[in-house]
Amino acid sequence: MKRICVFCGSTKGDRDAYPEAATAFGSLLAAHGLGLVYGGASIGLMGAVADAVLQAAGDVTGVIPQSLVDKEIAHSGLTQTHIVDTMHERKALMAKLSDGFVALPGGIGTLEELFEMWTWAQLDLHDKPCVLLNVAGYYDELICFLDKMTDSGYLKEASRSQLQVACSPEEAIRACKV
Repeated sequence: MKRICVFCGSTKGDRDAYPEAATAFGSLLAAHGLGLVYGGASIGLMGAVADAVLQAAGDVTGVIPQSLVDKEIAHSGLTQTHIVDTMHERKALMAKLSDGFVALPGGIGTLEELFEMWTWAQLDLHDKPCVLLNVAGYYDELICFLDKMTDSGYLKEASRSQLQVACSPEEAIRACKV
């Protein structure tokens, strides 16, 4: 089974469009026979995407550090849960278990995770798709900045094109098909 890693917020954000997109994306993963790998939490967009996959009888793998389990935010109903010691171990295992990466709205942790996977693609450490799901224009300014980096000569066009931008859950699924 192919698995897609989703990076996203541990909160739902300030717009209904964000959890709606997380739920739609999770449902589509299951409908397309794709498993979910994610940060293992039961809250925020992370919980929404996992719950949607589970409700559609899909496969969900959570990877969560013990420190977050101790804070009682781990999802208890997943297909499989890996408890690790550090955030570094979490990212490495999520990358190993996944065939592609999608970032929904989130904070600096979401960006850090996606950018590390994108960097690994740039360095030819993997050839898995990296997708930014730009829900309701959430990432518009970031996309403009990435284009400015390219125009300014700090990001090669070939590297820039390794990060795909999707404007809908359906488009993100198409970008992830491997």
